[in-house]
Amino acid sequence: MKDRGLRKTQTGVVISDKMDKTVVVQVDRLVRHPVYKKYVRRRAKFKAHDENNTCQKGDRVVIRETRPLSKTKRWQVSQILEKAVT
Repeated sequence: MKDRGLRKTQTGVVISDKMDKTVVVQVDRLVRHPVYKKYVRRRAKFKAHDENNTCQKGDRVVIRETRPLSKTKRWQVSQILEKAVT
């Protein structure tokens, strides 16, 4: 496969797997407040492509940037770090 350059990656938790070949991944990060210097939690939700429907709710995954696959889907699951305890 050709090298396509550096792509962004994020680590997050699957919060929804109800769609076909798509999961919603919540990415939490800590940001330092510019005035008060306190760390504040920020979260973002990304829709990611899961070709084989292998991810389940609660899984910890790594997603990477990809070309637009639909109106809101611009990420792809690259690996599952930790499976959810069921």
